[in-house]
Amino acid sequence: MLDLLADEDLLEAERELCRRGLSRFIRRAWSVLEPGQRYTHGWHMDAIADHLEAVTRGEITRLLINIPPGTMKSMSVSVFWPAWEWGPKGKPSVRFIGASHEEGLATRDNMKARRLITSEWYQRLWPTPLTGDQNQKTYFENTSTGWRQSCPVGSMTGRRGDRVVWDDPHSVEDAHSPKNLESANRVFRETLPTRLNNPDSSAIIIVMQRLHERDVSGQIVAGDLGYEHLCLPMEYEGPRKATSIGFTDPRTTPGELLFPARFPREVVERDKKIMGDYAVAGQLQQRPAPAKGGVIKTDQFKVVDAIPAGVENWRRGWDLGATLGGDYTAGAKIGALADGRYIIADVARDQLETHDRDQLIKNAADRDGRGAVTQDIPQDPGQAGKGQVSSFAKLLAGHALHFSPETGDKVTRATPFASQVNAGNVLLLRGAWNQAFIDECKTFPGGAYDDQVDAAGRAFNGLLSPSVGIFT
Repeated sequence: MLDLLADEDLLEAERELCRRGLSRFIRRAWSVLEPGQRYTHGWHMDAIADHLEAVTRGEITRLLINIPPGTMKSMSVSVFWPAWEWGPKGKPSVRFIGASHEEGLATRDNMKARRLITSEWYQRLWPTPLTGDQNQKTYFENTSTGWRQSCPVGSMTGRRGDRVVWDDPHSVEDAHSPKNLESANRVFRETLPTRLNNPDSSAIIIVMQRLHERDVSGQIVAGDLGYEHLCLPMEYEGPRKATSIGFTDPRTTPGELLFPARFPREVVERDKKIMGDYAVAGQLQQRPAPAKGGVIKTDQFKVVDAIPAGVENWRRGWDLGATLGGDYTAGAKIGALADGRYIIADVARDQLETHDRDQLIKNAADRDGRGAVTQDIPQDPGQAGKGQVSSFAKLLAGHALHFSPETGDKVTRATPFASQVNAGNVLLLRGAWNQAFIDECKTFPGGAYDDQVDAAGRAFNGLLSPSVGIFT
């Protein structure tokens, strides 16, 4: 009898330990799922757990977690946390949807959660019977009406959950496809909010690495959409605003590592060499472009207060948009200096319908002066391009014009310009347009927009290979 009482006391102590915190539960449950693997703890696990506990308490209903791969993000959010809510926190009726860009990844986590919940260790501490007719790889249900479902991002329809976790909305490959990016963002905007049981209290958690300026994280951060943002880069880059529960990154030294017990300095440096600047910036540092720029090293721009003497040639390259609120129309004016350097004196840019776009181009050309600056305009292929040339020739009568179709991809067209920037040979005339231009160059080609870079590349390539303009 004493042995039985002692055993029950031990079980109750275990229950209480796990009830007091998700991080403690993870340490105890780890060996159930990974019996042959040693658990390595990092302070980031406590940070993730603290924010998920705030969701459990109802203090956070929208949470974005940006963290590098290999840091137990999926296990923490999609496996251990649902089991912790059902068992130690006494919430077996919670309904959980777990989604990912790939069905297999979502199913993997669903199976791990089921394996943990049905384990002898878990059932002994928190008896949670599953219903026999709803116990599958992608969906299982308990006798308290709680359930857990896995699904790919594109099939997030049907059931509604109290917790909807979107773990990695994009694959690395999808992030380079505008079509796939927009597809995931459309699900985020139009489908995700409709999958909640209670719009005012049910929670959405998105956990991912950054891959592109226009990825789901980018939409959240740029739109100020009410998400709590826990951002944990591999290498510390400075303080960030505290989250609503008072968390701040405990690191203080630039470059200090996130999880040195698993990713020591030599491993991080080795991987950085293989991954390249953009992958390091996104997947490790949780921003869509290197701090000093990737293809275009923006720290090499020199901002000046006046145009140096000796500009030998001026050209304004254009990139054309044609919809209000869509792609930008941009025109970059670049001059070639006698000493071999270049200066960007102006960038005109706006999101406009065709008529207003054409007026923007005319106004910029008039400011540039008749014959003083060649207006370099991309030409559509075929018959449409001939009509376009005729239309612009009438609109810009008296100006030097050049038309040519775009050839090659955007990076190839921008490479000559980028090479001169990276060599420190490109000046910027100080102006209100500077910051937007620098920001776009920094994220190119992974940014939300590339119109200014396209325009600058066209102007620069025109200066390198000048052709006789059309004078009207």
